[in-house]
Amino acid sequence: MKHYPKVAIVILNWNGRFFLEKFLPSVYNSTYPNVEFIIGDNGSTDDSVAFIAENYPSIKVLTNKTNLGFAGGYNAILERVNADYYILLNSDVEVTANWIEPVIDYMETEANIAAAQPTIMAYHEKSKFEHAGAAGGFMDKYGYPFCRGRLFDKVEDNQGQYDNNTEVFWATGAALFIRAEAWRIVGGFDADFFAHMEEIDLCWRLKRMGYRIGCCTDSIVYHVGGGTLNTSNPKKTYLNFRNNLLMLQKNLPLLSAYWIIFIRLWMDLLALIKFLIDGKVKDAWAVSRAHQYFFLNIFKTAKKRQKMTIEENRCGLYKKSIVKAFFMNKIQKFSQLKAENFY
Repeated sequence: MKHYPKVAIVILNWNGRFFLEKFLPSVYNSTYPNVEFIIGDNGSTDDSVAFIAENYPSIKVLTNKTNLGFAGGYNAILERVNADYYILLNSDVEVTANWIEPVIDYMETEANIAAAQPTIMAYHEKSKFEHAGAAGGFMDKYGYPFCRGRLFDKVEDNQGQYDNNTEVFWATGAALFIRAEAWRIVGGFDADFFAHMEEIDLCWRLKRMGYRIGCCTDSIVYHVGGGTLNTSNPKKTYLNFRNNLLMLQKNLPLLSAYWIIFIRLWMDLLALIKFLIDGKVKDAWAVSRAHQYFFLNIFKTAKKRQKMTIEENRCGLYKKSIVKAFFMNKIQKFSQLKAENFY
């Protein structure tokens, strides 16, 4: 008889009654035989919790008193969850039939894979990959994340070009499968990130411990994206620029961190100027505030650096600049990047 590890699907909710009502039925109808459904409520002020209690009484609801953000919220909730695998699932995700089994089978077969994701497709344009994850995440030498199927704002149609399970650099937090043991060993998310890029930092820390990160394209889910924070929101701009710098400082080798962060600060300045030219003054100010936070907290972040005890797994790291490839060399698709330029 086949062994099915226990899986806990944990949806972190913050005032998300609309998304729960719309997408929870597809999740609740999952066919995996050893699964627990959990809503982690992050201090909601709407009727989300009452909706779950009335319509899904068998779903466990764990609550945080206040909104601790995506990172801190999940950390607090998962301390109270017992399972072999956690699935961190956004409330704005519609899942497909048999979406859990392929990823768990993949991770069970590949023992050193600590975390993985399914293929993430766009809910409103189902033929396209979705921005936050697509067919697996990668990162360039300067810390810019991108995906199979998405470079910056250029998203590809899914024509089967990435239909293979593969090791990647990071897996999206929109539908993140992670071994509970690995989650505990790495210490979960960095709560100071609050939201955005916390999953990339998590995956990078796992890779620095020698673990692997995977994408299982045998499983597909559909993500609305921007469900809780609009893509053009200055707060998102602030969090992305700030957290990217924090992540680089925490995870790069010390000497590399100095010069790469120096270059990134100048590249961020160019982005700030571009925001001003485009009339996006609030976004420009968000970049400035991100830099202020970085410098004011530079010693606090330095204390989070982990000592390397084994050789870092660099698979999925692009050796060159994705900014140059995209904006100067006009490369629009992941498949156009040369394989020899990846670790």
